[in-house]
Formats: sequence, structure tokens, C-alpha cells
Amino acid sequence: MERELSVEEIMEIIPHRYPFLLLDRITEIAAGERAVGIKNVTINEPFFRGHFPGQPVMPGVLIIEAMAQLGAAAVLCKEEYRGKLILFRGFNNVHFRGVVRPGDTLHLEVTLTAIRGRAGKGKGLARVAGKTVASGEMTFALVDRA
Repeated sequence: MERELSVEEIMEIIPHRYPFLLLDRITEIAAGERAVGIKNVTINEPFFRGHFPGQPVMPGVLIIEAMAQLGAAAVLCKEEYRGKLILFRGFNNVHFRGVVRPGDTLHLEVTLTAIRGRAGKGKGLARVAGKTVASGEMTFALVDRA
């Protein structure tokens, strides 16, 4: 079932909170399969104070983190994984092809390619204005919350 999730609904699924919650809305989600979401990037983001003053650019690692959070939501909204925690084990074949600046809307898409037992894989893509700015493959572990 595909549906849209507000930021409040996202916070019911994943544990991230401001200033580290990097999703504003999930526009499509199919539990355990895929998700599409957005991050509205504003000059008020705390990381812009130091990256880079006078020429603000969203750090690539945070673009990857936004993809990871979207992937976690796609996994954790599946009934059998509710209440678990996703720990990302790695990102492979990561490519950055553009920059993300204040005022941009970061469009994110994650497709889960495998979930077996307590491990899984997925592919992520980030775009701004239709242009790919980052992509990569992720691996993750499912663990019980403490």
C-alpha cells in the first residue's frame, strides 16, 4: 500500500528529531519495498553556519543520511519490523554529481533490494530540480531498541 506521511507520522516511525531529522514529508511509501520523500533545504539549517560560510553547501554525508532515514522509514513501517531500530552498516558506490544549496528541495528515493533476517540492502537516489545530485547503495542491520 502506498501512501503519504507527514513529518509527525515520520517521527512515529523513526527516532530522529530536529536538528537531525532530514525528512519533511514522505510522498510515497510501500512498506518493506520503497519510499519517496523530500527535504526542504533552508538557510536556517544548523550545518550551514560552518559548511561553507559565504557559500553554503549541504554536506554530502547529510544527503546520504537523508536517504538512510527514508530507507529506515520504508523498513520500519512494515508491521513485522515496527519498534526496531535500523543501524546503517555502510554505503557503497556513492556518487555525488551536484551540490545542494539553501532554497533547494531535495527529492529522495530509496528502493529496498533485500531484507533477510536482521540485515538488508537498498539503493538511494537524491535529486534537485530533476538533476541527480547523489546516489548509492546501502546496507543496514535491524536491531531491538534498548
